[in-house]
Amino acid sequence: MLQKKICLLGAFGVGKTSLVRRYVSSVFSDAYLTTVGVKVEKKLMTVGTQEIALILWDIAGEDEVSAVRVSYLRGAAAFLLVVDGTRPETLETAESIQARVFKEVGRIPFFVLLNKADLEHEWTIPAARMDALASAGWTFRRTSAKTGDGVEAAFEDLAALFAK
Repeated sequence: MLQKKICLLGAFGVGKTSLVRRYVSSVFSDAYLTTVGVKVEKKLMTVGTQEIALILWDIAGEDEVSAVRVSYLRGAAAFLLVVDGTRPETLETAESIQARVFKEVGRIPFFVLLNKADLEHEWTIPAARMDALASAGWTFRRTSAKTGDGVEAAFEDLAALFAK
């Protein structure tokens, strides 16, 4: 069985913990709980004939004052950048995080989860900005931790990168 460390990164309040809870336990809560440091979860899955254990590191959010600790990123096989579609500044934070991860641990695979797809009518991130990032190699997935839409598929797509 393969084991792969996956880090979830992004600004505060974008839904990292809610996405992990939805994926691992199939639950959602409207209660906002700030992650302090890191919380680690494990999810077993099969991709093709390959069994994979995803070790999910839900890392505390980032803002102007607090940055992700580089030590949490060591050994990561990939990462998920979580962005709140209703808050365009969270995409800017994601861009900063992506650049730092590549600088510190190298060019490991990543997806961007555009979270809160259930509120897509309220999204304010310019499509042109997302198109430019997609042209630069960013892979976007729309997710909703609240409804579960796109969550399982996003993690499966990431795990498929490691299947033989």
